[in-house]
Amino acid sequence: MDQMTPRERIMATVNRQPVDRRPVDLWCTPEVLDTLRKYTGVEDELALYNHLGVDKIVWIFPGYNGRFFDPNDSGEITPWGVPTRMVKAGLATYQEYINPPIADYMEPSELETYPSWPDPDLFDYEGAKALAKKARSWNFATIGPWISHFEIYCQMRGLENALMDTIACPEFLDATIERIDAIQTVMLERVLKELNDDLDFVFISDDMGMQNNLLISLESWQTFFKPRLKNWCDLIHSYGKKVLYHTDGAALPIIPGLVECGVDILNPIQHVCPGMDTAGLKERFGKDLIFHGGIENQRILPNGTADEVREEARMCLDTLGKGGGYICCSCHNAQAGTPVENILAMIDTVQSYKG
Repeated sequence: MDQMTPRERIMATVNRQPVDRRPVDLWCTPEVLDTLRKYTGVEDELALYNHLGVDKIVWIFPGYNGRFFDPNDSGEITPWGVPTRMVKAGLATYQEYINPPIADYMEPSELETYPSWPDPDLFDYEGAKALAKKARSWNFATIGPWISHFEIYCQMRGLENALMDTIACPEFLDATIERIDAIQTVMLERVLKELNDDLDFVFISDDMGMQNNLLISLESWQTFFKPRLKNWCDLIHSYGKKVLYHTDGAALPIIPGLVECGVDILNPIQHVCPGMDTAGLKERFGKDLIFHGGIENQRILPNGTADEVREEARMCLDTLGKGGGYICCSCHNAQAGTPVENILAMIDTVQSYKG
């Protein structure tokens, strides 16, 4: 088979078609990206991925009201009116959401006067198109925008309040989620129309898993989030795009529902969590879902040896990738301090895999 471009390799994998080799994506923190720049001498991010032979799925985040806001990086006030601060933790700097602006609201009627609901017209669609065009010039696949229900609600309401609301304030939760949904649906459809063939996947992120269980009850997820997720999946599919759904943790109880909603790709496969073992997931859901992620990122990738990373990558390829349908990547962002040798071991193992 002739050598494929990164986008061809990704799209063939997602569409369960033959590939010249297995694809490997890379998620990493800004610190790791800088380390890779120093190691390779390549400054431009997309040129760096090309240099490493990574099949990067490039993020397309539209800016808002003249400002670019990356949910994985930094910012002062989010488009939803949530203040943030940067917090140093070891070698890394993380964004932390503070002072949730609707924490003290008690009634759905108070939402009418909230001053910071985003205006869908103020998202930078032209900037998103330019980002997508640049990714296409490097033959990379694209994913965007970042949309969410519960994560945005937690930012606006505060995590403790948000968790309690599923039981104590369901009417307020439902009314707020409905507004969050409506605003993003308008923005999403405009992105789908304006980017057209330059967009491949839509990223829906709603962390529902902890290390050992769900954050909320399965009943709450089915009541408040599943119907809205299905509506988004139906909309995305109507434009011929695929859905990549992100949830960390022990998310097994909601996976059958994700399949019913129409999710195409599940990320990040945190297989150290109960119910998330790679072989079991592949056996049960491999006909319905493409898997993205998998490389253990709490111990092996940041602290293991290069040989341990190679063994981990081969295990994921043998299980999640059995018969195809798998895009290898770290289980969430490779963290600050992760050795370059380990990143390269992951990439090299996938590129040379013969299984």
